[in-house]
Amino acid sequence: MAVTTAGDTGKPKRSGFSQDGSVLGLIVKIVALAVVVGFLTYTGWQLLNDGSPAFAAAFFICALMMTLVYIRKTTIPLRWIAPGLIFLILFQLYPIVFTVFTAFTNYSTGNNVEKPIAIDAIEALTYVPEGALTWNWIPLQAEDGSSAIWITEPASGQSYLAPPDSDWIPASEVDGLEVGADGVPTSMDGYTVLPNNQRFLFVSSTQGVTFGTEDQGVQVTSTSEAKEVKQQYVYDEAADAMVSQVDGTVYTNQEGIFTAEDGRTLAPGFPVSVGFENFTKIFTDPAIRGPFMIIFVWTFIWAFMSVLETFILGLLLALNMNSPNIPMQRLLRVLLIIPYAIPPFITVKVWVGLLNPVLGIIGTKWDPGWFTDPFWAKIGILIVNLWLGFPYMFLIITGALQSIPSDIYEAARVDGAGPLYQFRRLTLPLLLVSIGPLLIGSFAFNFNNFAIIDLYNQGGPPIPGAGTPAGYTDILISYTYRMAFGGARGNDYGLAAAISIIIFIIVGLVTIFNFRYTGQLEEISENV
Repeated sequence: MAVTTAGDTGKPKRSGFSQDGSVLGLIVKIVALAVVVGFLTYTGWQLLNDGSPAFAAAFFICALMMTLVYIRKTTIPLRWIAPGLIFLILFQLYPIVFTVFTAFTNYSTGNNVEKPIAIDAIEALTYVPEGALTWNWIPLQAEDGSSAIWITEPASGQSYLAPPDSDWIPASEVDGLEVGADGVPTSMDGYTVLPNNQRFLFVSSTQGVTFGTEDQGVQVTSTSEAKEVKQQYVYDEAADAMVSQVDGTVYTNQEGIFTAEDGRTLAPGFPVSVGFENFTKIFTDPAIRGPFMIIFVWTFIWAFMSVLETFILGLLLALNMNSPNIPMQRLLRVLLIIPYAIPPFITVKVWVGLLNPVLGIIGTKWDPGWFTDPFWAKIGILIVNLWLGFPYMFLIITGALQSIPSDIYEAARVDGAGPLYQFRRLTLPLLLVSIGPLLIGSFAFNFNNFAIIDLYNQGGPPIPGAGTPAGYTDILISYTYRMAFGGARGNDYGLAAAISIIIFIIVGLVTIFNFRYTGQLEEISENV
């Protein structure tokens, strides 16, 4: 008879390999972990090689976190949320950190590559020296798909094989060379001679390509000629400057742009830290400060009026639909929420068509400037948002009204309170308790409601004299987007990132107000 000692439950002991005692389960877990960690590590390595060390670091951190979470027993609870944490790091935390970093740089069009890449690009520029030789050339294609040319100096008749970024090979040293009666090569080992009808395409695809080396190289300049070229700029690491090999001009590094004393610059530039310059520019540069303040004020007006108008209309409809005397209540409620069920990008375009001054039903009869006048463009966009937003308010207010006990109204009527008094003292305070946070959330949503602004009029009409892309109906988020991605005069990512930080602070303050206001409403409701 088996004897069970204290602490012995009689159950078989679990294997140390895995919790379910299955070696196969352990192998599957190890393989799955290896695949995920390997993918994260490989992606991070590729990003590192592509010149994105910060993004690569985020992948390496995720790979390390996955490894630690799944091999340590003390982190077993984290295994359930580890995938979510990875997505949080890659798609939330990293963009926030990158945005904050960008706000303190001059990252923009012209300053959008890393310094080593900018130096290599400038040093790759060439020029045709005075008295340079002109060569005849024949297009070639290597077995690996790369391009090369066969060049011949007309005066001497000397010919060379000129691959890109390699020394010229004299004709006498080219393996398998066969030359036709006209002296033109017909074949050679490793290369195919392209027909003349492909010369124009060859010239287009090899613009700026130097066949040869910096000391001895040519570039094709036409379908028949190639010119000898030299490296135009050389980087002086000690002086952190570019030196022109043509006239000796020195271009020193000034905030990421190599600039000469006479103001000439070399492109591309590279981003460097500029401190709080982007933030001070918002409030000190007249070309930016004026449009920014117009958009800043309109953003608050837009968010407040959007909440107010949709709340009022939704409240009126909900109060009417809450009456038992209304026939076909269910059908009417369904009809009232139809605008909420249709995607906004369809509804907005329908309204744009209605207000169109040429074809629209409304615009052809009455067009005060729905898209061209600053004031009426704002009125038009508020009307569209009213149509989009009142069903949401109608839904939440209807639910809140039905949750209010009916006996308090009976007690109020016994005390002689009329309908208006009941609304002001009972209905509205109790409604605000339940929907107050939703109203503040709606304010924050409309504060960043990019879609309707962009779909209605792309933020127009434009503000004249603005130093950045800005329109009268732009709000901060659409203004930031256009500055970062839609500028016809270039994209200023650093300035856009600075404005996005300001937006983040404003939304954060609204959230803090939300918590405090909610607490105050709860205190008020206790006295109702």
